[in-house]
Amino acid sequence: MGTAKPSTTSQDELAAFERATQDLVGLALRSVENLEVSLPQFRLLLALHRVGTMTSSDCAKALGIGNSSVTRLADRLIVSGYLVRGSDPAHRSIVTLELTELGRQTVEDVTARRRNDLQEALDLLSPAERSACAVALNHLHEVIDHDVAVPWASHLPL
Repeated sequence: MGTAKPSTTSQDELAAFERATQDLVGLALRSVENLEVSLPQFRLLLALHRVGTMTSSDCAKALGIGNSSVTRLADRLIVSGYLVRGSDPAHRSIVTLELTELGRQTVEDVTARRRNDLQEALDLLSPAERSACAVALNHLHEVIDHDVAVPWASHLPL
């Protein structure tokens, strides 16, 4: 018995997912409003919060940007007290970046604000709707996360 080919996504289904994507991105962007850091700077803080101390090159790969862009972002964040620069003891020419307490707290505050906003929205759905959404979104995440044909899937999001 062969595996059934998935059906083609309808335009209405695609439009619903596009709207949901816009809504979720809007929610994520609102969570970083009124910060003293830019969105690209916050993404660097978020990457370091999720992974821990990283080299500048690894940060660039994770964010899908150039090494020089990471250097500029890091320079501003270091001056502002969000990051510290270090070096690899085995390879002194390799630059590492690490969050300070201020950087860690900033990411945690934004994450808490985002989770609160999301919970308020989800509380407006019935338990059955929330459950159905969670199942579908978890499956969609698995498909996107494991699809090598989606080159940007490995980049850290907002």
